[in-house]
Amino acid sequence: MSGKESVILAIRLRGLPRVAPEIEDTLGKLKLGRVHQARVLKLTPSLRGMIVRAKDYITWGPISEETAVLLVSKRGRLPGNKHLTDEYVKKNSGYRSMEAFAKALASGAASIPEIEGLKPVFRLTPPKKGFKGRIQLPVRMGGVTGDRGQAINEFAQRMI
Repeated sequence: MSGKESVILAIRLRGLPRVAPEIEDTLGKLKLGRVHQARVLKLTPSLRGMIVRAKDYITWGPISEETAVLLVSKRGRLPGNKHLTDEYVKKNSGYRSMEAFAKALASGAASIPEIEGLKPVFRLTPPKKGFKGRIQLPVRMGGVTGDRGQAINEFAQRMI
């Protein structure tokens, strides 16, 4: 394993009808149980295998600092569906603000469990102006699933 693993944003795009049990189990292990849920993950070899197995149901790519700041500030939730605040982050972690935490999260220096009570899944809305392609096809074939590369940031910002 390398010293610095890349950090990705994974978003589930397709639902449960006609999903093979092995893929449903993999999506459960990734904690992407519902459509339009997102997670920030450090891409280890084992997670890479799970991502590849679920490639027809999710889209992913490396997350930028700007997208991480938007994701944490607008979609970060605490128990009871309460919004994450700067005061809560300052009190329950070593970071001075949500922005500092989000930048550390995007660089791989921080992880979600460092803030006690922060939910690991971010609930998103359907993308503004819709999907640009068929949801059943991979990105390379004009669809929306699979590895997007840096384009995940623009796509996620439309969903936040």
